[in-house]
Amino acid sequence: MDIGIGSPNPVRGVDGATLLEWARRADRAGFSTLATIDRIAFPSYESMVTLAAAAGATDRIRLFTNLLLGPTRDPVVLAKEAASLDQLSGGRFRLGIGVGGREDDFTATGRGLRDRGRRLDTDLELMHRIWQGEAVRGSPEPLAPRPVDGRAVPLIVGGASDRTVDRSVRYGIGWTAGGAPPEQVGPF
Repeated sequence: MDIGIGSPNPVRGVDGATLLEWARRADRAGFSTLATIDRIAFPSYESMVTLAAAAGATDRIRLFTNLLLGPTRDPVVLAKEAASLDQLSGGRFRLGIGVGGREDDFTATGRGLRDRGRRLDTDLELMHRIWQGEAVRGSPEPLAPRPVDGRAVPLIVGGASDRTVDRSVRYGIGWTAGGAPPEQVGPF
């Protein structure tokens, strides 16, 4: 059985040295995965930066964003960051991504809340094209390193809607309820 552990990246007042030591201890203790919780409008450590630092401080533990608020981010930059982290971690990174639902996260980034699902669908398509080495947005060159598997950064889609299931089937290697309330997830 694989057992993961959460990073204290959203804990108020935690310092950077503690985050790195937490990652090292989780790696040595045999946990399978170190996961971050993503928020924008909160004084937390940024998920991708936290996991990049953890990748350099660890040897074997998998790294996972649970869940990154995809529609709050620029998809080109996110595709580049995710492919870079995938390569720098030797393929240990899993990009957990969802639409999010807290208005303050979208207000803080200047991105709309209402069209976040449609935007994520478009963004995931673009990100996969970037990971496959296609030149996009007027660039004559690929925009990111190729993922370790040569096709895509392993993606775990989160949420509890029918669209989440569609995204998981089309783009993902897995699904997570993420922060969805249990009544939205339902029995399986």
